Amino acid sequence: MNIGIIGFGAMGKTHAFAINNLNYFYKDLPFRATLGGVYTRTPETREAAVRDFGFARAYSSEDEMINDPDIDVIDITSPNIAHFETIKKAIAAKKHIYCEKPLCINEAQAAEVTRLAREAGITAQIVFNTRFLSPVMRAKELVNDGRLGRIISFNCAFLHSSCTDLNKNAGWKQDKTVCGGGVLFDLGSHAIDLVYHLCGNFKNIYGSSQIAHPVRRGMDGNEWRTNADEAFYMIAELECGAKGTITASKLATGTNDDFSIEIYGEKGAIKFDLMEPNWLWFYDCSDKSGDLGGEAGFKRIECCGRYPSPGGVFPGVKAPIGWLRGHVGSMYSFLDAVHSGKQTDPSFEDGAYIQRIMEAAYRSDESGKVEDCTPVIF
Repeated sequence: MNIGIIGFGAMGKTHAFAINNLNYFYKDLPFRATLGGVYTRTPETREAAVRDFGFARAYSSEDEMINDPDIDVIDITSPNIAHFETIKKAIAAKKHIYCEKPLCINEAQAAEVTRLAREAGITAQIVFNTRFLSPVMRAKELVNDGRLGRIISFNCAFLHSSCTDLNKNAGWKQDKTVCGGGVLFDLGSHAIDLVYHLCGNFKNIYGSSQIAHPVRRGMDGNEWRTNADEAFYMIAELECGAKGTITASKLATGTNDDFSIEIYGEKGAIKFDLMEPNWLWFYDCSDKSGDLGGEAGFKRIECCGRYPSPGGVFPGVKAPIGWLRGHVGSMYSFLDAVHSGKQTDPSFEDGAYIQRIMEAAYRSDESGKVEDCTPVIF
């Protein structure tokens, strides 16, 4: 499978890394994935990608790459506002699609591309890479096996400090004219998806945005008025009856890539922190307590490099993993689905659903009211 990547910033490089390293992490792959091509708006960037990262060729336009019969998969890592048109062109060309989140910049766009992809019969996946870290996969197992029982509450937070330095120029993900939203789209989409993935559908949501620095340096270094949320706070109720909070912030001084979730049920609880990606914490209410604590308490499950076959072969099941391992797992899941001719997970339907929740959160921020999140069929 020849993969063409559109955009080659940090995420484009991340996806290229995943493609180039699949054979190390998964044994006896039935397919071969190659960096078939790259397109960026800057000629120097795309030529450097060919020279330094092993792409077969650089294209002068995304249309040229999308319509090249030698390209099988279109991998989209461009700014959010470009996703909608690019996805439509890739669907029309019958290409399989791997797209960074958010899927689009509003629910109507997301619903349209989801419908078009389904009608075209292509394999289309949105990138929610945290799902593919071994502790999150283990957490999903525990939830599905009923080890938590009925879920009562949850707290999820994705915290960065990237908006705290006023001497630093704003990036494109802080400019609503380029990203279509603010931190809710960038970090909040991951946090909402993790709650959805582990706990189920949303019933309603209350959202409140924050801009702590209304005036700062723009991308060109000149004074600029902030036009997108720097932090977003949500209270949500799920269809299962659970209630909890979701926070997405780039105003969290002292944080790095702090993504955590806590889920509390009638029979047990789980905790995960991306900054310690090898462990899942699990509390089992059936463990007996005693005068000195007995066997009760949170237990640290050593997930590390333990992946189901054909994974877990490199660098070994006991070796620590990191952020990149989630992207390698996500890419494998997608390409294996393409090779097998099946649909994948998380699908465009999932991406459209997360778009619906984010749109409801933005409506709530504007109205000051709780907004309904009743699921729709895309």
